[in-house]
Amino acid sequence: MLAREGEGVKDRVLRVALVLAGVAGLLLRDQYAGPGQELVRCHAGNLCVSFALYFVATFLPWPGRFGRLLSAGLALAAVELFEATDGFGVMANTYDPLDFVANAAGVGLALGLDALVRRGGGAGPRPARRA
Repeated sequence: MLAREGEGVKDRVLRVALVLAGVAGLLLRDQYAGPGQELVRCHAGNLCVSFALYFVATFLPWPGRFGRLLSAGLALAAVELFEATDGFGVMANTYDPLDFVANAAGVGLALGLDALVRRGGGAGPRPARRA
């Protein structure tokens, strides 16, 4: 796996775990039985795949300091193009306009979680700013 400058093994392991969490969500979505079952079964896969794909894209060696945004853009472009092209003409895909929303939500969730984790989880006091 590619390492980014200043990144440790712990960071890479966490990103792999988040990819696997997205894959697990995709595989387990049909097991859900509860409120909003139809919504979960129809759109949770989109959310989980786009979530996982964001973290896969973070392994690319992006130049500069905008790696997270570029990862988000690439992941969103890939999943939205998959929807728009009916599975790239390779896979069967059922068109549903809400899938586009679920894809964006998955990437947004991943980007937010990534920012939160990189900032230290948001728990505890923040370090004092230098004047």
